[in-house]
Amino acid sequence: MTTSNLISAAELVSLLGMPDLRVVDARFELMDPAFGAAAYAAGHVPGAVHLDLDADLSSKPGRHGGRHPLPDMDAFAAKLGALGVGQENPVVVYDQAGSMYAARAWWLLRYAGHENVRYLDGGLAAYLAAGGKLSTEPAQHPAATFELRLRPGMVVDANYVTARREDPAVVIMDARAGERYRGEVEPLDPKAGHIPGAINRFYQDALQDGLFKDSAELREFLAPAHAADEVIAYCGSGVSGAHLVLALEEAGVKGAKLYAGSWSDWSSYDRLPVATGEE
Repeated sequence: MTTSNLISAAELVSLLGMPDLRVVDARFELMDPAFGAAAYAAGHVPGAVHLDLDADLSSKPGRHGGRHPLPDMDAFAAKLGALGVGQENPVVVYDQAGSMYAARAWWLLRYAGHENVRYLDGGLAAYLAAGGKLSTEPAQHPAATFELRLRPGMVVDANYVTARREDPAVVIMDARAGERYRGEVEPLDPKAGHIPGAINRFYQDALQDGLFKDSAELREFLAPAHAADEVIAYCGSGVSGAHLVLALEEAGVKGAKLYAGSWSDWSSYDRLPVATGEE
């Protein structure tokens, strides 16, 4: 297992053609849910399979649980197997520009127990800049069996967060933009604000020129996490929160938990407190 969860575009280009490699295209746009499938059909990394945020990486939302609840994991494993992705296959995930969609796929594969999944730093934009070519041919890999080995310790719910949010040894990090954290705007969820006690670390601030900052810069950016006994990341619906978990891993903070329902779940409960303003 590599020490980094990231793979550069140049390294991916050099690895294409390895018979056991599986590449996952996770491109998506929240404001245009049809984008991912259309983009994949128009051109993708040769041999890549497509996983859609709404159809494959989430289940349908309900009253509670958030806007992007985790998928049925047995169905997710079956989908991976049908696409030819097994536990024995090294996997690289990418989206359009090294964003949160590939991070959700990276996190979910790890949650499913995969031991060798890497995230394409810079996404498809970096791949093309490195001379990578596209294909419009659908991937055709032999069917595999993906043996589900769930890691339940990676994910938490609202009750778990409620029980620990006042513990000084626990750091809760909100991955949303500052104006949403502070409650100045809320375009999507029932209430504006953040979980009381949470600190704000906007996930895009872990990047520079579309790539992850180096480990020293990430350690500085995420400094409060290093002294914590436990770190919980959340966002709006558990997607950019996965990107923050990835940044934490690259900063040397292992084992951060994801509040999968995130603010869209928290704000759906009248009984749960809301904070606004700065940290």
